[in-house]
Amino acid sequence: MTEQIILGIDPGTNIMGYGVLHVKGKETRMLALGIIDLRKFPDPYLKLGHVYERVCSIIEGYLPDCMAIEAPFFGKNIQSMLKLGRVQGVAIAAAIQRQVPITEYAPSKIKMAITGNGNASKEQVADMLRRMLHVDREEMGKFLDASDALGAAYCHFLQMGRPETDHKYRGWADFVKKNKERVKGGMDD
Repeated sequence: MTEQIILGIDPGTNIMGYGVLHVKGKETRMLALGIIDLRKFPDPYLKLGHVYERVCSIIEGYLPDCMAIEAPFFGKNIQSMLKLGRVQGVAIAAAIQRQVPITEYAPSKIKMAITGNGNASKEQVADMLRRMLHVDREEMGKFLDASDALGAAYCHFLQMGRPETDHKYRGWADFVKKNKERVKGGMDD
């Protein structure tokens, strides 16, 4: 039976989320969920140093087999994108330094994997994760950055062992229609 620990990271310039999943076969459970609060650091380089230290500490504490990180989405503000890219790069560097393999996922891919809707809200992702992982509302915390990070880890779990296919679906109904043998009861349950 395959056993793995997956670290999920949601990079942020003020609040950075992390989530840790334990996987045993097809069973998953949340080990940790939290944030790295960067708002108290006025200097951007001190923020980056803190990110590096905290990600290294999380890696040392949970010894993940891999890290799933959310890719920054492309916005209109170039300065914000550069700052976010730096934070993501530092988190990646911490994983590389600890020899933890990294997979990057677009936010829409994570949302699609968790909710079936690539445009789902952060709240919808958090609620779906809470239900799938049987986590109390209080444990999910108030920061959606943490649940986004857990979503990256869970997305990676869903992708493990699944080869890329040429199948393209126009949504859940299309998937069910093309995969009746894989979906118990179809859409009418």
